[in-house]
Amino acid sequence: MALWDAYATGKRKTAVARVWLRRGSGEITVNGKPANDYFHREVHHLTLRQPFVLTEAAEGYDIRATVKGGGDSSQCAAVRHGISKAMVLFDDENRAVLKKAGCLTRDPRKKERKKPGQKGARARFQFSKR
Repeated sequence: MALWDAYATGKRKTAVARVWLRRGSGEITVNGKPANDYFHREVHHLTLRQPFVLTEAAEGYDIRATVKGGGDSSQCAAVRHGISKAMVLFDDENRAVLKKAGCLTRDPRKKERKKPGQKGARARFQFSKR
């Protein structure tokens, strides 16, 4: 395997993605599988390719990613975040475009914890007057 040019970590909710990037043919591998086999929904494929579309470098990079935690959507968003950060490390000219599109900002939303004496984070148990 050839030497990788850039490495970055992407996060979303509880998903953490480690992403390696190098010049290549546009192959994206996630946890040892092609991205099309790992992520089944079309929305995820579009999300993964967003940094390439924005920087107009669709077939310029090979990506290898390992991702843990979270669900499908948050894993996909974590990989996108990692790809964006690695592209900036690789070429600083990508920063302005990716920053404007929000690809470099870690999405801070997480699941709110369940509160004691309640059914969930905000849902209460049903009140009975009698």
